[in-house]
Amino acid sequence: MRKALGRGIEALLPAAKKAAVVEAPAQPAPPPSLDGGREVRRIPIAAIKANRVQPRKNFDPERLSELSQTIKEHGLAQPIVVSYDAISDSYELIAGERRLRASQLAGLKTIEAVVRTPQTEKERLVLALIENIQRDDLNAIETAMAYRKLMDEHQLNQTQLVHIVGKSKAAVSNMLRLLDLPDEIQKAVQFERISEGHARALLMVDDPLERDKLYKLIVENHLSVRDAERQAQRIVGGEKLPDPAAKKGAAPKPPKPADIKALEGQLEKGFGTRVEIRARKDMKSGRIVIHFYSLDDFDNILKIIKK
Repeated sequence: MRKALGRGIEALLPAAKKAAVVEAPAQPAPPPSLDGGREVRRIPIAAIKANRVQPRKNFDPERLSELSQTIKEHGLAQPIVVSYDAISDSYELIAGERRLRASQLAGLKTIEAVVRTPQTEKERLVLALIENIQRDDLNAIETAMAYRKLMDEHQLNQTQLVHIVGKSKAAVSNMLRLLDLPDEIQKAVQFERISEGHARALLMVDDPLERDKLYKLIVENHLSVRDAERQAQRIVGGEKLPDPAAKKGAAPKPPKPADIKALEGQLEKGFGTRVEIRARKDMKSGRIVIHFYSLDDFDNILKIIKK
């Protein structure tokens, strides 16, 4: 099945043949034409710039540390993929940011890389998307967002997207549907508070209130995907989940004012994570709660605050 992924990539880039490793000079040099195959170079890590269209957004620090140790002991199993930028005389990452970060953690100064020449941003995004999907590097929301970016920015319909990524139309459609979920649930998938299976169970529920109650039930009670699906089927059949606030005898919370929700959205965009503004009744004081889901998140928040 893996070989079928990205079968439409040939329409964008020349077909690749088996790679051969060569040593690059101390300074980056333009790659040769890829018409006759692809080339693996050992290039300086310091010469590699970040990917402008990287579909992956979150990196688990514990898993990065484990990969770093593996690279120290056994080397890199798969080269990263880069393109050469003649203007800055450097390389830009196309795919393999996790491997690149782990290699940096391992203290490596050079890294093996496949040098490719995407001609457009579309080709660059497709390559990054395919490489990450083939290695199961993206979570479901990141994959769905990458699909949507390809469609929106390059005027693709679902049929064209299916051909490029090598997935069935149903699989692509179901993945895109995850973006219909509220931001809070999408973030829960991204930060692995719930799984893609839980998210699909939540998609079964059209009523926003019942869906929100089911989401909280999944998180608070650590429901399995199968249990979540059973609960969703009951809701679809007409049952109502008990209101957690009513169950505890507490009055339901009034909805947040629109201006507060708008401010939360601006802060979330700036910090790249969930932010809550908890104002008191007089609206003259309160708290701002910034959530983090990994040590990387925490470090990024501190950097932004210290600016």
